[in-house]
Amino acid sequence: MQSHFYAYISRMKNIFRWGLMRNSRQENLSEHSLEVAMIVHALCLIRNQRLGGNIDENYVAVAAMYHDTSEIITGDMPTPIKYYNPEIKNIYKQIEGVAEDKLIGMLPDDFKNSFKKIYKVDEDTKKLIKAADKISAYIKCIDETKSGNTEFKEALLSTKDAIHRLNMPEAEIFMEEFIPSFSLSLDKQN
Repeated sequence: MQSHFYAYISRMKNIFRWGLMRNSRQENLSEHSLEVAMIVHALCLIRNQRLGGNIDENYVAVAAMYHDTSEIITGDMPTPIKYYNPEIKNIYKQIEGVAEDKLIGMLPDDFKNSFKKIYKVDEDTKKLIKAADKISAYIKCIDETKSGNTEFKEALLSTKDAIHRLNMPEAEIFMEEFIPSFSLSLDKQN
């Protein structure tokens, strides 16, 4: 039986983020998901190595790689709309669930249980991925403001505030230890 799953997933590169904002450089869903996966991997390492945690960083990173794949079907809904009120947020979550189920349905039967575990994660994993997602957004805001795009000035501040409101020590450590380098030129990073 032929499966369309990975052909669908490859279309992530055609979904662009930050649709309501003027971008100096477009960011697609594929590159965003990879960045989120790398950041959440680091958050898990921080938790495990420095905060006494015991979480499978590889599983969480894989779940992060697929965290926005429903947007291949739904498109990227701008944050101000998605979170305008609780009713819209809940309905959109249901739509995302339907899209994820459609994607799982495209898989060969012997893959489906593995992907159900990737799409239906526990609350702790969701929170880690959300933190990584916010940090990725913050990095995008740094990149845009660094290139002179004032459109992202307010988003930079509000996203940083949203990260702090998560009250996650892993995220705070990441912000303190790794984020300052994103404001430096390549020569200054060497």
